[in-house]
Amino acid sequence: MPCRFLLLSASMGAGHDAVAGELALRLRERGHAAEVRDVLGLLPAGTGSALRSGYRATLRHAPRLYGAVYAGFLAPGRGPRPGAGPLAALAERGLLRLVAEERPDVVVATFHLAAQVVGRLRGRGALGVPTAVFLVDFAVHRGWLHPGNDLYLCVTRQAADAVHGALGTPAETTGPVVPHGFFRARDPQGHWQARLQEAGRGRPAVLLSTGAWGVGGDVRATTGQLTAAGCLPVLLCGRDERLKRQAAREPGLLPLGWVGDLPELMAEVRVLVDNAAGQTAVQALAAGVPVVGHRPLPGHGAEGMRAMTAAGLCARAEGPGEPGATVGRLARSSSARAPYVAAGRALFRGDAVRRLEALAGAAERT
Repeated sequence: MPCRFLLLSASMGAGHDAVAGELALRLRERGHAAEVRDVLGLLPAGTGSALRSGYRATLRHAPRLYGAVYAGFLAPGRGPRPGAGPLAALAERGLLRLVAEERPDVVVATFHLAAQVVGRLRGRGALGVPTAVFLVDFAVHRGWLHPGNDLYLCVTRQAADAVHGALGTPAETTGPVVPHGFFRARDPQGHWQARLQEAGRGRPAVLLSTGAWGVGGDVRATTGQLTAAGCLPVLLCGRDERLKRQAAREPGLLPLGWVGDLPELMAEVRVLVDNAAGQTAVQALAAGVPVVGHRPLPGHGAEGMRAMTAAGLCARAEGPGEPGATVGRLARSSSARAPYVAAGRALFRGDAVRRLEALAGAAERT
């Protein structure tokens, strides 16, 4: 029987929206109604945009400050610390209005603030439909956790175990959710193959991700290491046109703006150098591209990279000569690549949509 799903994301970068959008697409393909809304839009006027602007500015210009905020508010640990409760409370009235309008059978959160909002309402009985949290991160921080939620869907078994251990709430491993094109993409026109061959002149192409906002460390030093290792750095600048213009002045690399056909590009590269353990890394795993973690962003980036490394999903490259040494080895050696490719592909083992359907069905039967 068709059901109605309300997905709550957040326009903090592009990753949470990408997951919510893909879940909604799959639900619609199976005959359900699915709407995606931004939890920041449920906050009082101006609050959401201020949060987004402040977060972006801090990541770009004061990443250590963001790391301190993460440690104080979100990082796992014991003892009383401030949380997201007061901020989540500001979105409750807006969410209840939205639920009354949309009348969903299940509410799904793909951002940690949304998980707090729906968990609070569900926990005290103000929200009469079940809530699920799709935990997009490899590392589980406190912002994701609320005992009021009915179900957590996680990208790894380690994350599911952490959620269940902290809350006792059902937590299942479904793996990440990415568009199907990343598993089978090929460039039928040969566009990327020709472009990379022209730019690289025989050098293996290596993606360097800076996220949707063009956030990274010393990009110039990193691309220099990759060039010295005999690779072609392909810099994903996201929507940061200024970064793209600056990078265009550097020899030996290919800077790109927002890429609409990323599956086709990933089908032609050998390695991804990543700093955030976010959706670009997940998409690379789906595409069979090994991930190398280098200079991760403080906070969720560093924690996520540690979790990926512990799960055998990425190689860490720190110290003299890095990331050139590690990337160069993975770019040229199939045997070195094989364990990471296998581990990445094995991550995609569950069906989050079927689990959401089951949650809706169980609610109808009660």
